[in-house]
Amino acid sequence: MAVSIIITVMMAFLVALLTCPFFIKVMKRLQFGQQIRDDGPSHHSLKAGTPTMGGLVILFSTFPVVLIMAGSSTLLGLIFMVAIGCGIIGFFDDYLKVTRSRSLGLKARSKLAGEILLSLLLILLLRFFGFYSPLVVLPVLNLTINLGPLYPVLVFLLITGFSNSVNLTDGIDGLAAGVSVISLSAYIIIASLAGFPGTAFFSAALAGACLGFLVFNRHPARIFMGDVGSLALGGSFAAIAILTKTELILLIVGAVFVLEAFSVIFQVIGFRLTGRRLFLMSPLHHHFELKGWSEWRVVTNFWAAALVFAVAGTLAYSRLVWRL
Repeated sequence: MAVSIIITVMMAFLVALLTCPFFIKVMKRLQFGQQIRDDGPSHHSLKAGTPTMGGLVILFSTFPVVLIMAGSSTLLGLIFMVAIGCGIIGFFDDYLKVTRSRSLGLKARSKLAGEILLSLLLILLLRFFGFYSPLVVLPVLNLTINLGPLYPVLVFLLITGFSNSVNLTDGIDGLAAGVSVISLSAYIIIASLAGFPGTAFFSAALAGACLGFLVFNRHPARIFMGDVGSLALGGSFAAIAILTKTELILLIVGAVFVLEAFSVIFQVIGFRLTGRRLFLMSPLHHHFELKGWSEWRVVTNFWAAALVFAVAGTLAYSRLVWRL
């Protein structure tokens, strides 16, 4: 299986590598360029107009390779559904930004409504196909708890939380794509240990696609993944964790995404309570930018942190499997 996984990564990598140049030309011709936040770091204004919606390349490079290498299955169909569903929400968000020439697309409540519907649909299909289980394992304590009627809330929090966390992380060239490659690599191992080979192949293909995209997304980026990419990636992480019953392991493997999201939450709460900002700017990567770090330094340090968390999450799950 290890050889097949490597082939899967390489196939998706090559598809993304060959597709990106053509996609960049199309986006330039359509004038679908990135809109930059007015309140972001000043030097980011130079990135305005960079082709966006590169997440379409990531998705296009992932799905055919998975079907070729792993075939079709109900579990893969559910992962595809969540990834595509989040991607569609992100696509409309990107499209509104581009056509209206502003940094804000869909309203927050519209995104939330879409994510709620997607979460409910996943819960219903999990029940219908017999995959639904409210049992959740606490990785450090090695305890299993039954969330009962609260489990759908966890599903919603994972899909919404991770789709938006990856979206928040996607603020510097190569950051979200690189962290995703590292985190997905951990899930190749975890899904294999959990007995979900199809999910392992999906993780491998998505990692390969992100790696191929990263060639063009590294600093200085020639293309951005857009919300269609970041929301789809976050939704994929959530779906993988839910279907492999590693919901809380994801919080370790994807801790960089979690920290980015919480930096925004703490910034807002801290400012409202004290009138002071905890960080120079949120999400967290912008704080380090404003401290004088170069984009490359921020990205490589965050990649290193992602690697530590990915190893920690994999070891935590390996220990759990060994004890069970």
